[in-house]
Amino acid sequence: MKTRHLLIAAILLSGALASCGDDDPKDDAYLPPDTEKPDPGESTLPDDKPATALDDYTAPTYNDDYRSISGWSQKDKWNLANVHDPSIAYFDGYYYMYGTDASYGNEHLKNTNGKHFPGKRSKNLVDWEFVNGPFNDVPDWVLPKLNEIRKSMSLDEIASKNDVNWGYWAPVIRTVNGKLRMYYSIVVDNYIKTGKKISEAFDGSWSERAFIGMCETSDPWGGTWEDKGYVTCSSSDKGLDFTRAKQNGDWGNAYFFYNAIDPTYIVTSTGEHWLIHGSWHSGFAALQIDPTTGKPLLATDSDPWADDAAQLQERFGRRIGTRTANNRWQGSEAPEVIEKDGYFYLFMAYDGLDVPYNTRVVRSKSIDGSAESYFDITGRNFTNGRGDCYPIVTHPYKFSGSKGWVGISHCCVFQNETTKEWFYCSQGRFPNDAGGNAPNAVMLGHVRKIYWCPKSPDALDDLWPIASPERYGAVPAVAITKEELVGKWEHINLEYKYGEQNVSKELELKADGTMTGALTGKWSYDAAKKYLTLEVGDVKSIVVVDRECDWESNPRKATIVYAGIENAASAPKTFWGKKVE
Repeated sequence: MKTRHLLIAAILLSGALASCGDDDPKDDAYLPPDTEKPDPGESTLPDDKPATALDDYTAPTYNDDYRSISGWSQKDKWNLANVHDPSIAYFDGYYYMYGTDASYGNEHLKNTNGKHFPGKRSKNLVDWEFVNGPFNDVPDWVLPKLNEIRKSMSLDEIASKNDVNWGYWAPVIRTVNGKLRMYYSIVVDNYIKTGKKISEAFDGSWSERAFIGMCETSDPWGGTWEDKGYVTCSSSDKGLDFTRAKQNGDWGNAYFFYNAIDPTYIVTSTGEHWLIHGSWHSGFAALQIDPTTGKPLLATDSDPWADDAAQLQERFGRRIGTRTANNRWQGSEAPEVIEKDGYFYLFMAYDGLDVPYNTRVVRSKSIDGSAESYFDITGRNFTNGRGDCYPIVTHPYKFSGSKGWVGISHCCVFQNETTKEWFYCSQGRFPNDAGGNAPNAVMLGHVRKIYWCPKSPDALDDLWPIASPERYGAVPAVAITKEELVGKWEHINLEYKYGEQNVSKELELKADGTMTGALTGKWSYDAAKKYLTLEVGDVKSIVVVDRECDWESNPRKATIVYAGIENAASAPKTFWGKKVE
């Protein structure tokens, strides 16, 4: 939790120190021609269309580098600028998005109503307009609840909310009972022992807890929300032993077992409501929720500590997964759970939230992992903490013509209301060589299609989700012929390289069914299923082909992309490709 605190603080501080209006980006890799902000208008999500529809296609034209329009007075031009830890839900004809408090230069804090958890809305997932968040200040219940817990721990109360460093992090939104419901995270960056801010002298204790609260609205555009108060908080299996050996170390002995941030929420096909949350520390907690009240069925309003993990889980939720057993320095956070075809797919973020951030996915037939563990594509048991899981859903990458993207994780996953296609959304950041003060301060929203990819040619019904290599651009869904696949491509082996971008290499698919360059071997295509088989030696891998926008070209244009999973046993790569000829 502490590293995430410091990284968020660094992001916001770097933005606050930035010269938002005077910065003059020189690199044109992120700068297509300027245009007026499009009307959020009617949906442009694709249906099956004739080939001539491609001739009329116009790609999105907003700038990826939004530093020149980052001032509050220009928020109507932001579109997907300033997106961090997003969550998306469909409500009253729009896709609404809310996220962590973060903007380049902290410009969102200049808002006069609804500063915290700022939002956006769209009808077509391409054109977005700014929406106020639910709060202008920390909710009234948080400080009294914090002091109630501190009193139970025989600690001094904190006198005023001005004596607390508050953080507003990672909400989740869902349409529930005819309303838009939000579970939000409020983080307390003060020491446990003395209650002093962590900017003051180290007092030998860990930093304070995080809280999850809940609010609802029938009018998100109008910004009228009703706060429902406390849901749960960070909880410990170490009783009242919150001592810490070193201010910037000792991570393996962190006080909290569950870190109450990064909630996700799901209503299962059987009508059960579940809240799942967690970050770093010991893994993810699953809490069953009362559908009417939105509050946990377990007694999370009891003392948030116990003498061991088993006792704690009886009151604060079953641990459904952890990256590495018996290690509190997880490097995993931000669970997002969806249900599809009898499985619950759990997406999660790996590693530091700046450059290395990448996304993984595991699945189970049991929402809380009780009847069946969560397993990865290789059979590795995530519930029992058996190590790094695969496949890789996103990873830092670079196609030619651009400096590429890093920090692509902490995702939400949702369906198009009409087509039922699945989508992935997260922030993306510029890499360190992007120039100026951009790295880790520019946070652009990335919406991508999800492709359900076969595990192998021998397991065509065993499907796993992989995000598109290109962001969503509403390209018409015109059938793809084998002849169109012939030519030059850029291929990326999306493999785990901590803090490094995977860089594309040239690949040529030839008319005679052979391929050279990044992969050498044979290829074949099933147009009905849009499956492209790539055969290298004895290994055959299947990737899904689709039309998408080439965001690196200038001007941007429609192209063909693929995504799929290498047919390998232990640490399979994700294959990403884009046609460039």
